[in-house]
Amino acid sequence: MSREVTFVHLTDLHIGDPAVDDHLFSNTQETLKQVLALVATIEPRPSFLVASGDLANRGDAESYAILRQIMQATDLPVVYAIGNHDTREGFYAGMGIETMATDAPYFHDRVIDGIHIVTLDSSTPGYIGGTIEEEQFDWLAGVLDTHPDLPKLIVSHHPPALDEEPDVAHWRHIACEHSVRLGELLEGRDIVGILSGHIHHDRVSVWNGVPVVVGMGQHVATDILRNDVLRMVRGSSFAIGTIRKSGLSVAFVPLPTDRAELNVYPLELLRQRAAAVPVAAE
Repeated sequence: MSREVTFVHLTDLHIGDPAVDDHLFSNTQETLKQVLALVATIEPRPSFLVASGDLANRGDAESYAILRQIMQATDLPVVYAIGNHDTREGFYAGMGIETMATDAPYFHDRVIDGIHIVTLDSSTPGYIGGTIEEEQFDWLAGVLDTHPDLPKLIVSHHPPALDEEPDVAHWRHIACEHSVRLGELLEGRDIVGILSGHIHHDRVSVWNGVPVVVGMGQHVATDILRNDVLRMVRGSSFAIGTIRKSGLSVAFVPLPTDRAELNVYPLELLRQRAAAVPVAAE
């Protein structure tokens, strides 16, 4: 790399209307507008913005149309991924993306300012946890060989599983079998980091030597001080990343909050909903 590259990481935007959606616990449209106003003040100017999934709360085309309108406030290139709250049909329709198969996974890659950004679709229609379909593994094996001289940034709504065996919180990440296979594909590549969301709290891990950056997002925050239930509190943040020759650094920008309780989910309910996730790619 000849110079530093700065970018912005958003996730879990959950765009919707809290007046009609009882599963939307904050005014995410106003939060996104606030975040974009802050992004506009960043110096040096970022090269791009990543929005790593759960773009809409209900996956309806109207919410994506609202997202498109709000995002007009930035002139940065935007890299979108989709998550478990998104629907492929709603995303393609609302974002104005032409496709012959509206149920097709949304994975893609592009180069921006010397960074090769590879975006996966870890969503599994109807389920909470993440998977990577065989079609994507085949594509990923080939696309990783392109632009061999450029550092690569991976985007996936669900982060990879940090352990190789299933755990009690298996809905929080890409299925273990798929995570292991993903790690094998990335081994030996110039991967500067993986950008994810889904778990609604800021977290940085080193996974097989690769930094995995998870963002809290713009909807609600997980209370990580409670492990007997999934307790959601008021909170949001975004991240500013910088890629240097020495690697990736990330600074989180939390928005002011009182951490008021917004909702509580029993863990058993989440385990039951995630238990039936199909794992077909081997």
